[in-house]
Amino acid sequence: MRHRKSGRKLKRTASHRRATLAALSTSLLRHKRITTTIAKAKETRMVVEKIITRAKNAVAQKDAPAAGIHARREVGKLIKDRGVITELFSTIVEKVGSRPGGYTRIVRLGQRHGDGAEVAVIELVDFNTGQQAAEKPAAPAKKKVSRAARPGKAAAEKKEKKEEKEEKEEKEKKEKKEKKEKTPAKPKAKDESAQKAGNDESR
Repeated sequence: MRHRKSGRKLKRTASHRRATLAALSTSLLRHKRITTTIAKAKETRMVVEKIITRAKNAVAQKDAPAAGIHARREVGKLIKDRGVITELFSTIVEKVGSRPGGYTRIVRLGQRHGDGAEVAVIELVDFNTGQQAAEKPAAPAKKKVSRAARPGKAAAEKKEKKEEKEEKEEKEKKEKKEKKEKTPAKPKAKDESAQKAGNDESR
């Protein structure tokens, strides 16, 4: 039994777990918002909140610059990206200066497709990430049609058949017309016989 033992092993060895949490913490401080499993999010929160508190306390001690250097080196043991450390001790600490802890927020997203793992978003609260709802264009109001006025299935099928029949007839008429135009007109036999008779009389 694991009574009185805090933390999660995350099915990893100690070194692998440390590397995972370091990567997640770096990503969270860089992007201010990441998506991961709930177990990893809760473990990352514990690490990131301690790092931010250390940085905040170091910046607050303006009369002791050595404290700031020591804090940077301690944070650098876990966070290897110098750009992220610089941002932590400047931008992030400025934003969370008045907050007495609770710098992160975890929002559950439900189950992940595939393995069904519980997924969550972990974000820095003061950066308002994920709070601004995307403004969706207002959908046009649909005109309500009464149930009696709605065409039934049989009526719809009948209408469809009628339209198909009309299209077919129109197409046939068009084809006949085109065929008629293409065929050359033949001289009539009666006209020829009358012309012959006229010629004989004149002789």
